[in-house]
Amino acid sequence: MASVYEPQRGASTEAWRPLLADAAPRRAMAWRDGQAITADAFLADVAALAARLPVAPAAVNLCDDRYAFMVAFAALLVRGQANLLPPSRAPHAINAALDAYPGSYALGETVLEPAPPHYLLFTPGVAAPATAMRPLVAVDALAAVGYTSGSTGVPRANPKHWNRFAISSGHNDALLRALAGGDYHVVATVPPQHMYGLEFSVLLPLLGSASVHSGRPFFAADIAQALRELPEPRVLVTTPVHLRALVEAGQLLPPLAAIVSATAPLSGDLARAAERRFDAPLQEMFGSTETCVIAHRRSTRTEAWTPCPGVVLQPQPDGTRVEAPQLATPVVLADIIEIDRDGCFRLCGRNTDLLEIAGKRASLGDLTHKLLAIPGVRDGVVFQLDDTDAMGVRRIAALVVAPGVADSDMLDALREAIDPVFLPRPLVCVDALPRSETGKLPRPALLAMLKQDRGPVPGTRT
Repeated sequence: MASVYEPQRGASTEAWRPLLADAAPRRAMAWRDGQAITADAFLADVAALAARLPVAPAAVNLCDDRYAFMVAFAALLVRGQANLLPPSRAPHAINAALDAYPGSYALGETVLEPAPPHYLLFTPGVAAPATAMRPLVAVDALAAVGYTSGSTGVPRANPKHWNRFAISSGHNDALLRALAGGDYHVVATVPPQHMYGLEFSVLLPLLGSASVHSGRPFFAADIAQALRELPEPRVLVTTPVHLRALVEAGQLLPPLAAIVSATAPLSGDLARAAERRFDAPLQEMFGSTETCVIAHRRSTRTEAWTPCPGVVLQPQPDGTRVEAPQLATPVVLADIIEIDRDGCFRLCGRNTDLLEIAGKRASLGDLTHKLLAIPGVRDGVVFQLDDTDAMGVRRIAALVVAPGVADSDMLDALREAIDPVFLPRPLVCVDALPRSETGKLPRPALLAMLKQDRGPVPGTRT
């Protein structure tokens, strides 16, 4: 193998840049059990793993530990191999990613049974101290291939290049540094394989000056403990699902400089409750696997989103055209927006969410928001079934978590807030919604839960 400290023969030195070029050797990159893992220790682990990697175009990064993920991500990067980030750990999703890049493999830090094809097991944290030299990375390297969740169809691959990641990470880092007053330390409840988790818990340490907790805490007490293991200023990167659980648990957290939320819409009530409870500003991020983060807002103060520098949005009949410095070509999102005079914008739903029944219009997002506003409702979603009923109308259904609240009371409350033609029937109470680890609600899982609770439902494909 060619040295990871030297560019390929014949390549321009301007096309390469050292990994962590501006990082001091003792700078904290990550934290485990309250102990800092420094930049020189991280680089040693990266070099040791890079030397073990086989020749291949890419690898599926299955690391659970966030520090191990960072080591694998960087080792693949310096070897010129892309990190494949399938939408789930299901065998069919992993195999589909591997099939798209023949000759690829999978790697991780834990023993898996059964293991994916060509699985490479490694243990970070055992390498000798790094030399003064830094591994080189091609500026335009294909760093990762992220996949859409597939919640509304087949997951789509989205290639991401290192220089483009550097642009979007610079915007995210500048925002968090302004909130924290300087360098900051992150606890994230989202997996690093998800684009949001990658942006805010992997790329910020690699491309900015943040450090990150190695774990992925789930329960409220675990989140509090992880935060206590970091110095101030602390930033919590999370989702509305985790945020609601933290608020409802009454969990005490150490002082926070900021809270970041994404992956699902955040209600104003929850945002206000979180800011009151944890005495920290809450920034909601807007983005996608296709675009990375392109806007943000403080949800307790405004409904309008502020675009990141250089982002240009153009409303279209079927969505929004996005131009951004981190995008090689414009991307069209399904989100419908209205742009204010000051350049900020408001979301009006998605083209897949818009409903038209009996000449009247509504959006599934707004209907879900009104369902969640009913006292006693802890979680819920309104969605449309696949096929039409006898009148040619696609029926609307709802799944709701509302212990102690009668179905009839919820329907009465909805009648006061929405047109009767959009009342969800059936409305089914369940113990919990089938959310993914990032809080999303895959449509197949919703239909399966509805069928399980009520048997075959007219108007759905079986």
